[in-house]
Amino acid sequence: MKRIGIIGAGRFGQSLAAALAEKGADILLIDLKRELIQTISEYVTNAVQGDATNARALTDAGFHECDTVVVAIGSNIEGSVMATVNCKELGIPNVVAKAASDIHGKVLKRVGADIVVYPNKERAVRLARALLARNPIELFEIADGLSVAEIDAPETLIDKTLAHSTVRQRYDVNVLAIHRQAEDPRFPRTFIVPTGDETIQRNDRLLVFGNDKKIDALSHS
Repeated sequence: MKRIGIIGAGRFGQSLAAALAEKGADILLIDLKRELIQTISEYVTNAVQGDATNARALTDAGFHECDTVVVAIGSNIEGSVMATVNCKELGIPNVVAKAASDIHGKVLKRVGADIVVYPNKERAVRLARALLARNPIELFEIADGLSVAEIDAPETLIDKTLAHSTVRQRYDVNVLAIHRQAEDPRFPRTFIVPTGDETIQRNDRLLVFGNDKKIDALSHS
């Protein structure tokens, strides 16, 4: 089971924790305010009062053992940036950070956030679904219920051509591009605009377009 950490128990953090809890996730949460910790404690595996801008506090709480941490701090921009830096220095593989503005988002990306979100309650539910997917998924909403997403190539599609995999017919999802890992992983991925004859390879990442639920179903296939 994936262990997911949440830093911040405001409205977004609480919505995310509740959505993850519904799916049985192992959730670790930290916040400075005791009253918020008490409010959310029933949803999470462990809730800790502490300062996420202090790397030692995160380590003592067990955040270094998380697969993914979501920095859900609200208006305290300095705090969210410091918490993001601490998470990356702890070696956490995936750090998702909440941004209050475009500039805030750029700063978070600059200090190492793997994904930046501009959230509301609905996005918290969608993020929970994405975090618990078998394959990592990054969603970019372009209309209500429709997104462009980048996902790991599902096991069921590997070594099949796009035509043979029938992704569009089975999932009603379009593959827009393939990001293919170079033979030497030190080099950047190749960007491929595929035809039906393109064979999907292990370690490919697929840029797809479609309904959110159908993209989610494809990522689980």
